[in-house]
Amino acid sequence: MLKRLRATDTTFRLLTRSAAIAVLVLLSGTIFSLVVGSAPAFQAFGLSFVVTEVWNPVTEQFGALAPIYGTLVTSAIAMLIAVPIGVMVAFFLTELCPKALRRPIAIAIELLAGIPSIIYGIWGLFVFAPFLQKYVQPFLIDAFGSIPILSSIFEGPPYGIGMLTAGFILAIMVLPFITAISRDVFDSVPAVLKEATYGLGCTTWEVFKFVILPYTRVGVIGGVMLGLGRALGETMAVTFVIGNAHKVSASILAPGTTISASIANEFTEAVGDLYTSSLIALGLILFVITLIVLSAARYMLLRLQKREG
Repeated sequence: MLKRLRATDTTFRLLTRSAAIAVLVLLSGTIFSLVVGSAPAFQAFGLSFVVTEVWNPVTEQFGALAPIYGTLVTSAIAMLIAVPIGVMVAFFLTELCPKALRRPIAIAIELLAGIPSIIYGIWGLFVFAPFLQKYVQPFLIDAFGSIPILSSIFEGPPYGIGMLTAGFILAIMVLPFITAISRDVFDSVPAVLKEATYGLGCTTWEVFKFVILPYTRVGVIGGVMLGLGRALGETMAVTFVIGNAHKVSASILAPGTTISASIANEFTEAVGDLYTSSLIALGLILFVITLIVLSAARYMLLRLQKREG
């Protein structure tokens, strides 16, 4: 009996170790492939590849600045919209929503995560973008046109498609992740803490601000970073609505592009080793950006956990 249990335990240990090693091997292989594939581009352009805006396949002049800029801007817009809405929806579901409606609303929000990204892209192109072009973007241009800094951010004709539209679509796509994780961690707050705070005469907002959010901030930040990782790498939905223009513009209403959208649009049409290598180099840059973001999030969580003891 003991020998059988020992053999089972040894087999289980070997299987789990093999799974962990397999993940490391796959990750190492991915990094190696990206580095080897992007080497010709970096040899031809050097580090200027990262800060150059020109992208011209005819003259074989390539720069990653516009896709990098578009990736960061659209992700930032998405998080600015999705984080407060997601956290507030999670708080509503855990504290304020009638019990009969909690489950249906939660299921409806979580179903957003199951919709294919291409469906978001089609809806964004044929429904959401025309709505923004007709109503929202003209309002933003008129409202902020006379304010010095904001006039540059909301400048230009209302195309409908552009970085703002892509940011809105990404916000809808990452909202279920932020809401679901925030709701789960809000449910983990001990009821005695909230009851004691209410007993002191605090309002619902004060309970959320001084009890629930500080108690769960590690989990909330983890959910936000998970959503940010999704936003950085989203491809098809962004490709439909961002305009796919390799240029850097201060206006978020202008068309742009992202790293993933550029790869999806051009990889099948890439002719020549330098063109293909430049697209692979974009993939390597996206990998590095994601790694930096996740590492920063991990470091932030460790700092918070250390501070809390």
